[in-house]
Amino acid sequence: MRGILIDLDGVLYQGDEAIPGAAAVLEWLKESRIPQLFVTNTTSRPRRAICKKLASMGIEADEDRILTPVVAASCWLKRQVSGPAALFMPSATMEEFENIPQLPAHQESGAAAVVLGDLGEGWDFPRLNRAFRLLMDSPQPPLIALGMTRYWRAEDGLRLDVAPFVKALEHAAACEAIVLGKPSKAFFQEALKMLGVDAEDTIMIGDDICGDVKGAQDAGLRGILVRTGKFLPSDLDGSTHPDAVLESISDLPAWWEQNSP
Repeated sequence: MRGILIDLDGVLYQGDEAIPGAAAVLEWLKESRIPQLFVTNTTSRPRRAICKKLASMGIEADEDRILTPVVAASCWLKRQVSGPAALFMPSATMEEFENIPQLPAHQESGAAAVVLGDLGEGWDFPRLNRAFRLLMDSPQPPLIALGMTRYWRAEDGLRLDVAPFVKALEHAAACEAIVLGKPSKAFFQEALKMLGVDAEDTIMIGDDICGDVKGAQDAGLRGILVRTGKFLPSDLDGSTHPDAVLESISDLPAWWEQNSP
């Protein structure tokens, strides 16, 4: 093993509280000179805000060491699309798309792409129906999903993430989304390029049995599941079998020492 991909929400922190031992593990990674990259499906805030949140919990991170679906989507749109994109995401996140032409919020046709992120309570029928109408335009624009996370754990309990809304639009508009986030294989490949390590030499540590563990394993990495964040005991009863299960990220150094040649 040579490199590590690390999820954020549910692994390094939960809500506004750091997972006990998370900062110490990152210091261990730094001292051990183990390449690491933060990979998150968070689309509710830009990398600048992510770094600020981590810093408030005593966790240091640089923007260029964070890969989000928004960053991946911005690069994809620049390469593949000519025309304005309809963005369905929090306004703060849109700063990552500052170099991408954007369709005015009131228009219901003329989008070169429809991009869905996590809007949380910002979703309502008119907004979801506008995305549907845009996708029913001719020619049909591509639907870009900023990850396919099903749900996440907030302070008040589990909440829907972006995947249920993507699935609703796929069904209604008879289309298939291009996924630019976990568990997409392309997203993990982009992370490996940034990390500079081959898949077989890399582990992914996360709290999501589908997005983190299965997504990583499908891309040729090893997937480690932590019993924090959104973890549920039933996660271990399905068809996906993690390469390891840790109580929390604080157990990573000991596991690494036992499993490294």
